[in-house]
Amino acid sequence: MIEHTIGSRMLVAIDCIIFGFDGVNLKILLIKRGFEVERGRWSLMGGFVGADESLDDAANNILKELTGLKGVYLEQLHVFGSPNRDPQERVVSVAYFALIDIHKYEEQLNDRYQAEWFMIGEMPGLIFDHTEMIKRAQQKIRYKAALHPLLFELLPEKFTIPQLQSLYEAVYNTTIDKRNFLRKLTGTGLLIKLEEKDKSASRKGAFYFKLNKQKYRDNFQAFFNFIPNPDHLIGE
Repeated sequence: MIEHTIGSRMLVAIDCIIFGFDGVNLKILLIKRGFEVERGRWSLMGGFVGADESLDDAANNILKELTGLKGVYLEQLHVFGSPNRDPQERVVSVAYFALIDIHKYEEQLNDRYQAEWFMIGEMPGLIFDHTEMIKRAQQKIRYKAALHPLLFELLPEKFTIPQLQSLYEAVYNTTIDKRNFLRKLTGTGLLIKLEEKDKSASRKGAFYFKLNKQKYRDNFQAFFNFIPNPDHLIGE
């Protein structure tokens, strides 16, 4: 048995990685850190787990307190426990990631802590190991999105094919052939075509679709063949 010094303190923190899609771009939500150390620098949403809180409850409470967001998709990602990750004291952080449609929650989002959306490729420097957290969350999302309808959490209930393609291209940081994407997508029978069109981008417009969730549950791997080079994701 390994002996440890009695009385040494270790805190448990939560960090929330919030991804949002605005219909064109994938973004990350950051706040200005309000206390030392690193006060005033950009940071993920975070806080400490209370004595009477579960990890999931703490994540939801921290998210609501710092951003005003509630009722969003939130999933535990990974535990970050490097001894020196916080220079002030020993802190283990449990990271969660959330996926939201920016337009759906823009009125719910508060500005008390100067929360701001950034393009993934244009993020400012972040404190501690928060950039590593974001990279790991991106890897997890890419893997899960190949098997589950995860990315639909980032879309409104009705969406166009160009919006869906833009989302997949943003998440996987690649260009997808439009005709091939459309052929594979419509061939699954998983999307329900609506009569309504989005004419904001052109006079001709693009039909809206919505996901047939029941069919997806019956054929949950249907989206796998949309993913560019999916084999490298399996070992993640």
